Amino acid sequence: MTPFDPARWRPAPFLPRSDVRDGALTFVIAVLCFLACLTALGAVASDRAARGWTAQLAGSATVVVHPRPGETPDSAAARAAEALSSVAGVTEAAALEKEKAEALIAPWLDDPRVLADLPVPRLVTVELDRRAPASTEAMTAALKAQGLDATVDDHSSWMKEIKAAAGLTRWAAFGVFLLIAMATAAAIAFATRAGLAARRDIVEVLHLSGATDGFIARMFQVRFARMAALGGLAGAAGAAAFGATLRLIGGGEGLTPVLPVAWSDLSLTLACPIAAAGVAALAARRTAVALIGELT
Repeated sequence: MTPFDPARWRPAPFLPRSDVRDGALTFVIAVLCFLACLTALGAVASDRAARGWTAQLAGSATVVVHPRPGETPDSAAARAAEALSSVAGVTEAAALEKEKAEALIAPWLDDPRVLADLPVPRLVTVELDRRAPASTEAMTAALKAQGLDATVDDHSSWMKEIKAAAGLTRWAAFGVFLLIAMATAAAIAFATRAGLAARRDIVEVLHLSGATDGFIARMFQVRFARMAALGGLAGAAGAAAFGATLRLIGGGEGLTPVLPVAWSDLSLTLACPIAAAGVAALAARRTAVALIGELT
């Protein structure tokens, strides 16, 4: 038997420096943080796309011109473009060629050849002054003054739908964040309960020695916060690499115009380790304090 040497003796830590379950828990946190970062990148990119589409629609309008009896569609469209050009707040008005107008309708028809028999209305594209755009009422009045049968579409209905979709995306992303935070907190709470239950005798001894509930809970809090920070760092790094890949594949517009990922979006992943550590620390402390009260 080796003789006991007080000079070399060191007390064993209440919580071991490593545990066989640490790797699995860190992996779970890393996956959750990866998904949270991807959700953030997707939400920001979709919001950027929605704002871009809204800006484009807000700066333009479309006029559908119906020729009157005795007037050709082309001449009616030309008169409408001339009438709109003089309206304050309109920077440019141009009649759309017949071929381009038919090309807009062709995808909705089973047989594009029937276009020759259809009375396809002429379209006039209008570019508006972004600082002081012309109102729909002003453009309609100018068309009526020239005796034109035309309908002005300022794209307000499309912009309303785009804004609604963008808002829904933001709320969906917020809901995903809440679910991920709750899942992370549940995993940490389970690990904290398991760790305390395995050391119930030590907890009782520490209480008899004068240790407070907060002192014991703080050890679990620090341990799991550190673990969550490492998992969050791994998940954030993976999400940043994935986002950078999408940015490189997509070129100047990101992956697609529908999901324009910018380089600045990758900075969102920097907050992930801090957020993960905060959630883990809070969950571990609340669980430990509650369970220590039950054990003692």
